[in-house]
Amino acid sequence: MQITTIGLDLAKNVFQVHGIDAGEKVVARKQLKRSQMMAYFKALPPCLIGMEACATAHYWARELAKLGHEVRLMPAKDVKAYVKRNKNDAADAEAICEAVRRPTMRFVRVKSPEQQGRLMQHRARDLLMRQRTQLINAMRAHLAELGIVSAQGREGLSELLSVISNEQEIQMPIDARATLMVLAAQLHALQTLIGTLDKRIMAQHRTSDESKRLETIPGIGPIGATTIVAVVPDPMVFKSGRDFAAWIGLVPRQDSTGGKQKLGPISKQGDRYLRRILVVGAHAVLRRARQNPAKYPWLTQLLARRPFKVVAVALANKMARIAWALLAKGGTYRSPELAAA
Repeated sequence: MQITTIGLDLAKNVFQVHGIDAGEKVVARKQLKRSQMMAYFKALPPCLIGMEACATAHYWARELAKLGHEVRLMPAKDVKAYVKRNKNDAADAEAICEAVRRPTMRFVRVKSPEQQGRLMQHRARDLLMRQRTQLINAMRAHLAELGIVSAQGREGLSELLSVISNEQEIQMPIDARATLMVLAAQLHALQTLIGTLDKRIMAQHRTSDESKRLETIPGIGPIGATTIVAVVPDPMVFKSGRDFAAWIGLVPRQDSTGGKQKLGPISKQGDRYLRRILVVGAHAVLRRARQNPAKYPWLTQLLARRPFKVVAVALANKMARIAWALLAKGGTYRSPELAAA
């Protein structure tokens, strides 16, 4: 019987296939090794292949699409509802095969290698920045054990680095200085690597029209603009800016029943890195609004009624909706005064 739909459970070396025909009869249930994947699907006639949007999914989607198959990626949490009982590779593949045929299922757009490369730069930069923070905290803690402390921020860090490099410092034992010099050298190397990635991201920002238009939104800089462009290659996947904000996880989580609306904290769904970038940008705008209340009347009124972080999330939601509108409809951001004029 000819296979019409396949559920493919991905792994590193062993892949599980669950295939059905037009009459929904199971005609294929087998395991494939990595070396057998392309030969197996090349021998099949074009069919619908469903996969979870997990690690390596975009690579396999591109490769299978080259063979003429229709490939659809789905969020793993949406597929989980179709697993009948105990979890194993065969049950997962069967659930994927069932979920990919549902008319209400949500699908993930397949990313190109270039899009994955741009996202990889942001992920690597975020990793290096977290490592830099760990090094700075470790250096501060070690020096505090010796009674050497300084203020927070770059100036305080510069003071600590000067103390480490000062061989005349009597409070610091020889072994402690040798250890801290290693950490200081590692910190310098990390700063150099972060600067290299920043230059590449800025170069991409200058050559991207979408990224430059997104930068006109208050609270979104080159890092946020390039992140949005890399994460959302096609804004028309979302029906509206509200859908985009909900996809990022900047909307209240609902726990409603019996006609009673109960809204909790934000859902925190979607891309965690993008959500953090927007919230951090909103914090910067709020600090500026506190210094110049007349320029930000909406935020000033909201800050008078709500806590600072709640207002920051509300502003991040608004920034996300504005970003979607610029990507979907074109143009640049205009302040309410200019828009009214």
